[in-house]
Amino acid sequence: MQIPLVMTIIGKDRTGLVESVASLVAEHGGNWLESRMCRLGGEFAGILRIHVPAEKQAALMAALNGLQKHGLSVVVSAGEAGTVTGNGQFTTLEIVGHDRPGIVREIARALAGQKVNVEELSSELVSAPMSGETLFKAQARLQLPEHCDMAALRAELEKIAADLMVDISFADLATNK
Repeated sequence: MQIPLVMTIIGKDRTGLVESVASLVAEHGGNWLESRMCRLGGEFAGILRIHVPAEKQAALMAALNGLQKHGLSVVVSAGEAGTVTGNGQFTTLEIVGHDRPGIVREIARALAGQKVNVEELSSELVSAPMSGETLFKAQARLQLPEHCDMAALRAELEKIAADLMVDISFADLATNK
C-alpha cells in the first residue's frame, strides 16, 4: 500500500540540496509525484508530494529528519490519496502595479470573501521598462466556486485595483482541470 505524503523543505541554498531529498525518497521506494521549488533571498524552499510504501514510511521520516544536521528543515504531513479539486472553473489572475505594502492582503481578502481558492501564487519585484521604478507582479491560479458570480468578483477586484493603483486581469484556463 502506498502512503501519500506532502512535505515542505527549507534551507540555505546550495548545490545538491534537491538531490539529497530525492535520494532519500528513492532509497525508501518512494515515488516523487509533483513539486514546486525555488530560491528566494538565498534560501531554498519547496513543497512536494510523494507516495511511499507504508512499511517504509517511518524509516523515510527518520532519514528526512536527519537532514537537519545539514541545515535543511523538512516538515512532512499526510497527503490525500488523489488530487481532488472539487467543482468549479479555473482561471489565472495577473496583477501588475507599483509596489507597496498590502497588495497581496487586499486581493487575498477579496478572493476569500467570494470563496475563491488560491491554488498557486507567484510574485516578484521587477524594474519598470522606462522609468526603472519597482513594480510588483503576481500571477495566481484560482479555483472559482461552482456558482461564482464572476461579474461581482471582477467588480470587487477592479475597485481594489483602483485603490491600490494596480492592473488586474483574468485569463480563463479550463473547467474541472
